[in-house]
Amino acid sequence: MKASISKRKAAAKTPLTRSFFKPALGKSSNLPYAPRYQTGLTLLEVMVALLIFALTGTAVLKAAGEHLSSVGQIESVTFANWVASNRLNQLQLDTTWPPKNNLKGTMEMADRTWYWQQTVTKTNDNDLRSVTVSVGEDESYDSSVTSVTTFVAKPTAGN
Repeated sequence: MKASISKRKAAAKTPLTRSFFKPALGKSSNLPYAPRYQTGLTLLEVMVALLIFALTGTAVLKAAGEHLSSVGQIESVTFANWVASNRLNQLQLDTTWPPKNNLKGTMEMADRTWYWQQTVTKTNDNDLRSVTVSVGEDESYDSSVTSVTTFVAKPTAGN
């Protein structure tokens, strides 16, 4: 019995090796049990990580889809504004007074046919008219992408 106690004291005085809980090579351990290190992830941890990645991926894809959709709408509104601006510039150059109401026409831009309609409204000043140009891609003029309003003055005698 004394021999086993002295062996335990001697083992307790041996220096620690690289592996804290494993004895040095060739020596036996006097520890009653050796704690084990976890070497991987549990199934629950893996499932939670996959859930987080799935939710993040879904959010990113949704945001990208909405962005691409809005880019197409912005493009349509931009081209429609250019068509309306071109029509209003043509109207400024025209010398007929008053401008014609409910005039309709088409214009090609960006490989698309745009349909415009102008509406002339009388103002308090007899020499001034409000002109609204509505532009859309529908030939029946049921819906418009944009509408632009300007004021046109009566041409003077010198112009």
